[in-house]
Amino acid sequence: MEILILLGAPGSGKGTAAGFIAGQGGFTHISTGDMFREAIRRRTAAGREADRHMGGGDLVPDDMVMAMIRERLSWDPPRTRYVFDGFPRTVPQAALLDRHLGKESGRILAVILLDVPSEVLAVRLTGRRVCPACGAIFHTANRPPRQEGVCDACGGSLIRRDDDHETTIRRRLDVYRQRTEGLVEYYETRHLLRRIDASGPPADVHRDLARHLDLPGEAAPC
Repeated sequence: MEILILLGAPGSGKGTAAGFIAGQGGFTHISTGDMFREAIRRRTAAGREADRHMGGGDLVPDDMVMAMIRERLSWDPPRTRYVFDGFPRTVPQAALLDRHLGKESGRILAVILLDVPSEVLAVRLTGRRVCPACGAIFHTANRPPRQEGVCDACGGSLIRRDDDHETTIRRRLDVYRQRTEGLVEYYETRHLLRRIDASGPPADVHRDLARHLDLPGEAAPC
């Protein structure tokens, strides 16, 4: 297996970037956040435990995350290429991933850091609205739906995620700075890290991703 990793704070656009990479490069998109939110929705044991951590802006324990990742990877053929959105989030998680890849003869192609200033992240997160039915993402200022509170794609009701409220956002950004930014040094020392300015519109970010990763085609306008 081959893996591309996206790093970035909450609100940096990892999900949008991963979707673009998956569409242009034939990667399978794996979002640990989506995995846990689905488990929470289904009220599984893992979902209830994840909800306890995510609701307060904390990270889900490393062993729980890695167990879900191993299970998910087992679904696909050995030669599958993945883009990871939201994993790893800590250096111990990165070490667990390295160990797993060593056993499975897998490798990391590159690690992309999506750089966004903190003040831009706060604005993005407080205005974000999501559709629980189909996963579409909107923003009250930057990408409003055609009808307020209604998903353009499926007509579902848009919500603000529990982890997008201001108090939780501050906590999430603090957790990111304290625990996740160590990954930058971890992957820089292995010459895998590439930085992209992700503070602009998605179309600009997509063009930079296509250039850095040598993806086919042009970024679609957003």
